[in-house]
Amino acid sequence: MSLDDYKVGLYRNQPEGWVAEIPAIRSCYALMPTREEALAELERVFEMIAAEHRDKGQSMPNRHHRHRACLVTGRKSSAALPLKRILSRGQAPTL
Repeated sequence: MSLDDYKVGLYRNQPEGWVAEIPAIRSCYALMPTREEALAELERVFEMIAAEHRDKGQSMPNRHHRHRACLVTGRKSSAALPLKRILSRGQAPTL
């Protein structure tokens, strides 16, 4: 599975910064000053986790499993947006 197979949550961390996370994968998140940096860092974190799973011969967590509710721009959401949609908008997504 690739990053695009998972739902990504992106929300504002008050008072400053952005959090990007993949709710289906524990500890797969990034906290950065801008949303673009948070998404870029999330991609690096995801690749590190995926490499660790490959090295151990483990499969990645199911993309539909959620450990907690996903937040998008500070609002609770039942469905996060795919990363491609977030990046293509050029602004913080809203539902």
